[in-house]
Amino acid sequence: MDRRELMTAGLALVAGNALAQANPKLARIVVPFAPGGVQDILARSMSTELGVALGQTVIVENRPGAGGTVGTGFVAKSPPDSGAMVLAAASHNIAGSLYTKLSYDPQKDFAPMAHIGTADYVLMIHPDVPAKTAGEFIRHAKANPGKMNYATAGVGSATHLSMAYFNGLAGIDVVHVPLKATGEAINEVISGRAQAVIAASIGALAFAKDSRIRLVGVTSPKRSKYLPDVPTIAESGLPGYQFNSWFGLLGPAGTPAADVSRVNTAMARLLKDPVILERLDKQGIEPLAMSNTDFAKLLATDYERMAQVVKASGAKVE
Repeated sequence: MDRRELMTAGLALVAGNALAQANPKLARIVVPFAPGGVQDILARSMSTELGVALGQTVIVENRPGAGGTVGTGFVAKSPPDSGAMVLAAASHNIAGSLYTKLSYDPQKDFAPMAHIGTADYVLMIHPDVPAKTAGEFIRHAKANPGKMNYATAGVGSATHLSMAYFNGLAGIDVVHVPLKATGEAINEVISGRAQAVIAASIGALAFAKDSRIRLVGVTSPKRSKYLPDVPTIAESGLPGYQFNSWFGLLGPAGTPAADVSRVNTAMARLLKDPVILERLDKQGIEPLAMSNTDFAKLLATDYERMAQVVKASGAKVE
């Protein structure tokens, strides 16, 4: 590449990074995981309507890597007025305790923009595993230490921590197989290359009647309204186990209050739209609008809870 080509490429990179600032009509939702995962599907299910509500073009951009910390770190370092937001979930707060070195602070480096809703997770296993409940799965794992695998959307993801927490609480040795997306993890179990996965309801609902995979327990403290016939993990073999997730939009710290208010108001409006509510229902997400102040309180409480989950799981990433 000659000098002119290098200069052209450099200018193009600068232009790309400055796009949102140069064009106030553009905003972006960064999904810190690969296409096809929980957050990706959620972001794309409402990005067009959010854009209309904001009077902006809202694009969805996948920036996967390192358990969601690559894309999340990108937003943390984005200019406050750039229009960048991360579609965050449980893995956001998990990262603060899981990683010994993190390029951002999950609490201090973000502005809570809008809470979207909550979701349960589901333990799914390959039908060749002789278990129909969480308790039977635990007993089989104890009889076969190190001989089974569980697939996840990557180190540090909610799918990872939920199962690592399950392992630690149950005292079993099921080997971690990190992938890039929840969809890939589910496919690993369907293929038989892995024996278990804990995925959000959004990923599990499509397989409720699929003979290639078995749903044995939900992670919430009570049965899910989306899967009423599936017992909770706590009631079917592992008392005290609980893991669920929130979903929301976070901007960089210092995002102008007017922008935070606009996004929060727009999302609250969307969460009353029957079309959006139907989409969320199909994804297993219970909608819940809240002020950015209440969202900030939820994030602080959840951060402490996830620190306890990480500690109990014994997981750590250098």
